[in-house]
Amino acid sequence: MLKILLASFFSFVACIAYCLCVNMRGWKMVWASLGGAIGWSVYLLFGFVNHDIFQYFMASLAISVYSEIMARVNKSPATGFLLISMLPMVPGGGIYHAMEYAVSGNTGRFVSVGLHTFAIAGALALGVLLVSSTVRLTVTIHRQKRADAPKCSSGRL
Repeated sequence: MLKILLASFFSFVACIAYCLCVNMRGWKMVWASLGGAIGWSVYLLFGFVNHDIFQYFMASLAISVYSEIMARVNKSPATGFLLISMLPMVPGGGIYHAMEYAVSGNTGRFVSVGLHTFAIAGALALGVLLVSSTVRLTVTIHRQKRADAPKCSSGRL
C-alpha cells in the first residue's frame, strides 16, 4: 500500500510540474494533478491482473470519469484535466525502445515492442472514448427530455 501511495505522490508531483509548463495555475493545477495520481493508483491497484494493457484501460476509464466530473465542478473543458491527468500513462519508454530497436536493425524486437506500445495507446484512447461518448449521450438525452417536457406560462401544471 505504501508503494501505491508513494508512486501516486510522485505522479502528482510530475503532473504539477507539467501544469507549470503549460501555464495552468491555481486550483485547476491541483485538481488536474490529482487526476494523474488517481490514474496511477488505479493502474497499480489493477496489478493483480498481470496484463498491463487492461491496467492502462482501467486507469484511462478512471481518469476520464474524473476529468468529466472536474470539468463540471470547475466549469472548464474536460480536455485540460484529461491531458494533465494522462501524463503518467503515456508509454514514452515503449516508444523510445521501439525506435531504438528500429534504428539498430532489430526488427523482431521493434515489431514486438511497437505493437505493445500501440496497444497501450489504444487502450488509453478507448477508455477516453467510452467515457466521453457516454457522457455526451447522457447529456443529449437529458436535454432532449427537458425540451420535450410540457411547459406552462404560469409556472404551474
